[in-house]
Order: sequence, then structure tokens, then C-alpha cells
Amino acid sequence: MEIPVLRTWVIFYLISFVVLLFALFLTSQGVLLWVSLSLVIALIGVNFFTIFIEINRRKNRMNRLKDIAQVDNPEYNLDQKKLW
Repeated sequence: MEIPVLRTWVIFYLISFVVLLFALFLTSQGVLLWVSLSLVIALIGVNFFTIFIEINRRKNRMNRLKDIAQVDNPEYNLDQKKLW
């Protein structure tokens, strides 16, 4: 991965860790259990959605690179052996 993309992932997972710690704090206090549960469910959903988008982006990038690297057929067929 490139460095800017890696920095984005580090920030994303640090924010996720803070949300999980906050949910754990709410659960340990015994109040607002539904808030902590909804935070955890929302966090898991956002993580799955982000990973899904990243997998699709990487797949599209690989397909574009294959299309770029593919050699087009020339309009006229040159015999390479005759050129040497």
C-alpha cells in the first residue's frame, strides 16, 4: 500500500478503537447498554462497508491496469521476423 493510504487506514482504525473503548466504558457503567450495543453494531457495519468498497476499488484498479497493459491488435499485421 502507498503511504497516504496506510495513514488513512491507521486513522480509521484508531477512531474505531476509541469508539469501542467508549462502548466498553458505557457497558461497564451499566447504563445505556443499548447505546453501546448500537455503537458496536454501527462500527462493525462501517468496517464491513469500508472493506467492501476497498476490495471493489482494488479489483477495478487491477482491471484497468490489465486493460492498459493489453496490447491492441494493429490495423495491419506486421511480420516481426521480416523486420529483423
